[in-house]
Amino acid sequence: MPALFDHYVIVDWSAAARPKLRRDSIWICRHGAEPFNVPTRVEAKTCLEKLLTTAVEAGERVLVGFDFPFGYPFGFAQRLGLKGTPPWRAIWDVIAAELKEYDKNGNNRFCVAAKFNQRISGGTFPFWGCPKSKAGAHLCTTFHRGHREGELAERRLIDRREYMPGAQPCWKLFYNGSVGSQALTGIPIVRSLRDRFDNAARIWPFETGLQVSKDASIVFAEVYPSLWKDLWYQSEDRPKDKVQVRGVARLFSELDQVGKLAPLFGGDPTLSAQDLHRIETEEAWTLGVMAKVPPREHPLRPPGRRGPG
Repeated sequence: MPALFDHYVIVDWSAAARPKLRRDSIWICRHGAEPFNVPTRVEAKTCLEKLLTTAVEAGERVLVGFDFPFGYPFGFAQRLGLKGTPPWRAIWDVIAAELKEYDKNGNNRFCVAAKFNQRISGGTFPFWGCPKSKAGAHLCTTFHRGHREGELAERRLIDRREYMPGAQPCWKLFYNGSVGSQALTGIPIVRSLRDRFDNAARIWPFETGLQVSKDASIVFAEVYPSLWKDLWYQSEDRPKDKVQVRGVARLFSELDQVGKLAPLFGGDPTLSAQDLHRIETEEAWTLGVMAKVPPREHPLRPPGRRGPG
């Protein structure tokens, strides 16, 4: 069976407010090459666009994984008053329209979150977390009053899974594990890259369903490197971000070579029709999360893979 992809690219994202290298910065790895580190999101976008252009022009297929949420809990688009397009795309469009990247990695993500909070609740719900200098009537420094029954959920379906260790809510913008800021700064980049390559690219699972896209040269997917951390936990290389992107890119390549990558796109077969609708239209899913089996015990794991990636 031929491999699904020719290249496997993993991106460890960062919402840093200034140019940054090494730990907690942007790392990009294409399997077969050493990971490289870029100091700003603008530079990361340029690097990825060049890499993808080269692959598409050569008639090759690329899987690109980003380590931040591609979606929000079901109902977010409706609460923002967005209509017309599929909810996920409407959300991506409004984030891209509002989020501004400035020189030297600056951005207005806290202002965007505050604006969304004002539209949704008139207060400080649902986004939270910011420096004191960014706090105001529509964004607080710490966790707000909480998520009540009938309101937007704190976590997506995927974030509640038993084997998503340490998964943080996408509303969290500050402090350790602030994936909310990563999503606000990362989604416009993925959106731009997807539109740059038009019909050659697809967003999984929004444009493909929970299955492999057979007609796209580029497939963008959400990944969570901690699912596979036992594959590289012994590595003495640093920083961890570098080790993770290399390990996940290698893992996906190895699975593909033995015909075991495709099932990772299928999600959990026990999901209900209602859950599938939520996932494929607004919430997204994490590549590799299937039935309730720890990834380290998963039958898809390549034989003999132990130790560092």
